[in-house]
Amino acid sequence: MSVRLDHGDEALSEVHEINVTPFIDVILVLLIIFMIAAPLATVDISVDLPAANAERNPRPDKPLFLTLKSDLTLSIENDSVNRGALATALDKATAGDKEQRVFLRADKTVPYGELMTLMNELRTAGYLHVALVGLEADKP
Repeated sequence: MSVRLDHGDEALSEVHEINVTPFIDVILVLLIIFMIAAPLATVDISVDLPAANAERNPRPDKPLFLTLKSDLTLSIENDSVNRGALATALDKATAGDKEQRVFLRADKTVPYGELMTLMNELRTAGYLHVALVGLEADKP
């Protein structure tokens, strides 16, 4: 609040200008609050995923391919398989050899949860050697 002291007039007159000092104080307090709160509110997990440039493993003479199609149906080799009969179909295809590697192919539109469900079913059936099949990336 500013006041003009003019001794020529008995009444003190007010100056009609805005005092911005309280406004600046409030802005500075808000600036400090946001400077402290902004790094705390940021949830950014930095993950650097590795590239898949592993050496190709030799393929067995007769690999067993299990395919999960985009419509979530299963096929062993070229034969369609019901999900409930997956364990028996795998036992028939491998002649009961649970140590044989199962090459799992999945369409890229298949949700990740469905792929994990299928892998859990393979584990439950006793097939622990599962290889994921994908396309080879172009080497730079």
